[in-house]
Amino acid sequence: MVPGRGMRLLTGALIVACVALVGHSARSGAPSAGSRPVEAVRDVVPNRVMTWNICNPCEQSDVDRAAEIARYAPQVIGLQEACVRDVERIRDSLERLHGLVYHVEYGTVLQNWGRCGGVPWSPGAYGQAVLSAAPMTDVVNVEYPDGGSEDRGYMAVTTTVGGQRLRIFNTHLAERRQEAVRADQIGVLAADVARHKRAIVLGDFNAVPDASELTGIWELAADADPQCRPTRTGDCRTTTDWQSKFDYIFLRGIVPLKHGVHPTSYSDHDLVHADLDTT
Repeated sequence: MVPGRGMRLLTGALIVACVALVGHSARSGAPSAGSRPVEAVRDVVPNRVMTWNICNPCEQSDVDRAAEIARYAPQVIGLQEACVRDVERIRDSLERLHGLVYHVEYGTVLQNWGRCGGVPWSPGAYGQAVLSAAPMTDVVNVEYPDGGSEDRGYMAVTTTVGGQRLRIFNTHLAERRQEAVRADQIGVLAADVARHKRAIVLGDFNAVPDASELTGIWELAADADPQCRPTRTGDCRTTTDWQSKFDYIFLRGIVPLKHGVHPTSYSDHDLVHADLDTT
């Protein structure tokens, strides 16, 4: 009888412990498998676009990066310095935690184990990505003939912004102190942009507004900030931790309604967004 009594006591103790753990989980709000998003499902802002160099390698949480994006809920997001695995986690968190569902296309130009992990014989892909609430078509991925100190390129997609189908470009130009390389890269990019009467060009250009190498893009488009011009008298808000404007939303044939620059602790670049009149 003693073993039977001992077993009953042990079983009772386990039941009490399980009840206590379940109660603690419920009180702490711990999600269960298949749980609904933490925040209510909501729509994107249909005429809002965003660009963000998410900084790599910066070892930041992709859940936190997703939360930063969700604060502004843009229709289209252009990411630079993006590893495919990071973008997958950001996209998953946007849907799972914030109810924001995006399609994704990649403009990767580099396989880099040091930046993006993976295994030496199958390193992660690195470059640009575009997330869009609407499907994307006519995807183009171009690697610049000369990337400078690291392979660089641009990607382009067609998708819907403010109810209109528009061509979206996303690029990351060569690093600082490589002006001649960036000038050649702008020539390649501008030739493609010029083919479209209406286009949006997102990206990290690694150059301040009055840099001579940006002349080719300024001739085709204007920054979403109407006060920002390619002259020293232009009033351009900085977008980096080192107090330079490197991040742009260039508009060709599209009128900006408002724009914003949003400092963040999750990258050395700020988030930049613009609301557009696409009619």
